[in-house]
Amino acid sequence: MIFIGSRQVTVPGAMFWRVYRFPRYRLISLPTPLEKAENLGRRLGIELYVKRDDVMELALGGNKARKLEYILGDALAKGCDTLITIGAYHSNHARLTAAAARKAGLDVHLVLTPPGSPEPQGNLLLDMLLGAEIHYASSEEEATSMMEEIASRLKERGRNPYIIPVGGSSPYGVLGYAAAALEIMQQLRSMGVEPGYIVHASGTGTTQAGLILGLKLLGAEVEVVGIGISRPLREARERVSRLVGEAAKLLGVDVGLEPEEIVIMDDYKFGGYAKITREVVETMKLAARVEGLILDPVYTAKALYGLMDLASKGYFEKGAVVFIHTGGTPIPFQKADIITKYL
Repeated sequence: MIFIGSRQVTVPGAMFWRVYRFPRYRLISLPTPLEKAENLGRRLGIELYVKRDDVMELALGGNKARKLEYILGDALAKGCDTLITIGAYHSNHARLTAAAARKAGLDVHLVLTPPGSPEPQGNLLLDMLLGAEIHYASSEEEATSMMEEIASRLKERGRNPYIIPVGGSSPYGVLGYAAAALEIMQQLRSMGVEPGYIVHASGTGTTQAGLILGLKLLGAEVEVVGIGISRPLREARERVSRLVGEAAKLLGVDVGLEPEEIVIMDDYKFGGYAKITREVVETMKLAARVEGLILDPVYTAKALYGLMDLASKGYFEKGAVVFIHTGGTPIPFQKADIITKYL
């Protein structure tokens, strides 16, 4: 038996308990809500639920908070005093890393890159408000190198820094959504719902890796559908496969997964990462006006567009569909100049 929020539940997968043996720094209250999207589901002809991971108390929430609980647990167990990570100017991960660091009493360095503009709006404004030390790089490759340089300088000063890969894409980050898989399944079963699919925006692959790993440990036959928003399909699949393998090794379990087995839909990038088109904004408008959901144009709007298109093609044939709202609440404010062109 383990606890989900204040409720005691039975874990079906004999190996799942291993997820909970790792240190975890509590940042959020769980479980997050799981809501039935009656209006949108009726339009699409499917039974649709929304997992509200945008509804969290840490710095406007989002999926990165789940990953950071385990990442921060590892950092604190190793006696680290500073977090260092990278992301785009509009990075949700950077914002939540800064907030998590402050909550745990740590220093934080953020190395930020294009696309976008380094204007103090949205997530970047919040990074500044949180007092993160911000560095700027021209690319993810340069940012990765800068992280190592910052860590080296800090070590020379007697500090103990902890580097977090982009998007929290580490085995510890994967554990956050392995645990979320149990949370989602428990909520659905308490509602009498038999799920067939979990759909979400797939970027660094960490969320998808965690969901796949958690569902496998539980023995749940649910298809995890990633909507690709950035990386080429082959690279995206390889990242997810690698992260599943690394996290499984961390847990001491054998979970074989070939890249070709990973479901990532690659047709909904609308020109590339963080490219915003009329279709993306129309999806934001629909979600807001039909379900009262605020989506962002970089991740969740593209993911929902993909879900709606797949529904129109009859893809979802074997049970209810869960859409994970991964957050991103500040991004529309940072991208307001583009979004308002299409309102």
